[in-house]
Amino acid sequence: MRSTLRFFILSVLLSHSLLAQKNTAKEEWQPLFNGKDLQGWDIKIAERKLNDNYKNTFIVEDGMIRVNYKEYDRFTTEYGHMYYKKPYSYYKIRLQYRFTGSQVPGGASWNVRNSGIMLHSQSASSMGIDQDFPISLEMQFLGGLNAGERTTGNLCTPGTIVEIDGKVAEAHCINSTSKTYNRDQWVMAEAVVLGDSIVHHLIEGDTVLTFTNPKIGGGYVGKNHTFKDGKVGDETGWLAKDNTLLGSGYIALQAESHPIDFRNIEVLNLKGCMDPKAVNYKSYYVANDKAACKYRK
Repeated sequence: MRSTLRFFILSVLLSHSLLAQKNTAKEEWQPLFNGKDLQGWDIKIAERKLNDNYKNTFIVEDGMIRVNYKEYDRFTTEYGHMYYKKPYSYYKIRLQYRFTGSQVPGGASWNVRNSGIMLHSQSASSMGIDQDFPISLEMQFLGGLNAGERTTGNLCTPGTIVEIDGKVAEAHCINSTSKTYNRDQWVMAEAVVLGDSIVHHLIEGDTVLTFTNPKIGGGYVGKNHTFKDGKVGDETGWLAKDNTLLGSGYIALQAESHPIDFRNIEVLNLKGCMDPKAVNYKSYYVANDKAACKYRK
């Protein structure tokens, strides 16, 4: 009888232990878009004041965020970005995107079926009034043109520079190894961003690009194009940070003349309480935030 009782108690304890382990390993993805409106996002369009959503460039429709040019007669310099309110340092982001329709007249030829998301970006409020692109790491999305190969999940580096395979990458834009996605189809994109150490780009679950040691510098859109050329706000302040590691920032969706839809935008924060005794401990955290720890009283 005692053996049976002891076995039962051990079984219960083991069950509770396994359940606790399962709960600490369960990933808590957070939606960045509520599916109804643009609450929680800031908009900055070149030559427009903060949160001037010029000609309804960003709209919500059918549960999607849409980059919309229906009210435009012609595109000139209205490069736009919409920034989520909270900065991140160690995280995963995933979303689906699709290009739609035709580019608005006036858009540059290189912007046909071209958009992206900005990672480790400067804030919307720190942008210069005429600044086209934020200092950031752009995960570039390109749609196929039904003629040849055109990779997506690439990297462009406005005001930043990275290393690939241990060497500084001089090019402003670096192609991934993805396949080409033609037509107006949904594509799943994901980035794994680990502070200032390493970033992985994934398309449809496959890692297509990896780079390390992101830093501020390297010119604005290449070393021959300065922050002044790019009309960057607080040029002096950014120059003072030249060659410093870039380990955190905002997430922004891009608008640069071709309509694109975004949906199912989610973030998994990888920085949090790493004390197993805390009630909010997660085993998948890779960066510790002691101040976030919560304990039972």
